[in-house]
Amino acid sequence: ATTDNSSSSDSTSKSTPISGNFSGAGASSQQAAVEAWIAGFQGTNPDAKVAYNPSGSGAGVQTFLTGATAWAGSDKALSDDEVTQSSDKACANGTTAFDVPVYISPIAIIFNLKGVSDAGKHINLDADTAAKIFDGKIVKWNDPAIANQNKDLTLPDTQITVVHRSDKSGTTQNFVSYFKDQAPDSWTHELSENWPDIPGQQSAKGTSGVVTAVKQADGTIGYADFSQVGDLGTAAIKVGENYNEISADAGSKVIEDSEIDTSVKGDNRVVVKINHATKAKGAYPIVLVSYDIACPAYKDANTAKFVKSWLTYVTSDEGQKTASSAAGSAPLPSNIVEKVTKSIEAIKTK
Repeated sequence: ATTDNSSSSDSTSKSTPISGNFSGAGASSQQAAVEAWIAGFQGTNPDAKVAYNPSGSGAGVQTFLTGATAWAGSDKALSDDEVTQSSDKACANGTTAFDVPVYISPIAIIFNLKGVSDAGKHINLDADTAAKIFDGKIVKWNDPAIANQNKDLTLPDTQITVVHRSDKSGTTQNFVSYFKDQAPDSWTHELSENWPDIPGQQSAKGTSGVVTAVKQADGTIGYADFSQVGDLGTAAIKVGENYNEISADAGSKVIEDSEIDTSVKGDNRVVVKINHATKAKGAYPIVLVSYDIACPAYKDANTAKFVKSWLTYVTSDEGQKTASSAAGSAPLPSNIVEKVTKSIEAIKTK
């Protein structure tokens, strides 16, 4: 590889190993993927020490805005205010931060029901029924709304217990945004990273907390990043006339069938408008899109070189395959990758 500094910054970033200490913070959903990416990245850049604190999307973005980290991981795109703030301490030369999708994961509706989930069976749900269950309007597993979509199952008269996130969570916001789009009459709560106050429900901290709570009791239902579902039952979701089961590939299909939001403020941003109404064959419509947030220019040139190299690796075929095998995530579709690459190429390393 050439290290001739007169070559373009792009080939330099690929050919000169990165050295130094770099840190990011943010979404816990990405944690398994980020750990695998760090290992892969350090394989070709042994003198780079990279750390990631899975402090949650909101906390990670706040840390990044103070200039304390090179990048942030976030399950929601930046707000207009955050874009404006980013030119203060995080980004140099009057530039503002941008977000690119790096991690797509289906969000599973998980459940624990004797005779069904322990027999390895899933349940079929349409958007309206799922919204009513999570809103506490459907309270028994053998309710006709569920039974009519699951004629091959014998559903017991067990009480449904909803388990939701107790912490502020991008997973929560991505999950309920599906109800907001597809069952607005049955889910009337504000779109938020915080679960609404609905009586009689259980809460647990983090994805792992929800999974543990659902495992512990019969009749429970919750939602979790697909990477952490284990052997719990999952719901197949109605898309068009079919019920589509959850898989990484099915999550990728809905993103391929989605558009980029061109109304967002700021340059170089690639924000996905998830097409919850997709009719694409085999698509699973409840997905989390998690972003990396970075700057087009940094006060420190070495940080810029690292971020450019890091994002190039993370969004490459190799990086996406690494995340898939570590976390069961869905690879970025090629129509999205083209746009992401342009944003990364805009990072100035000189």
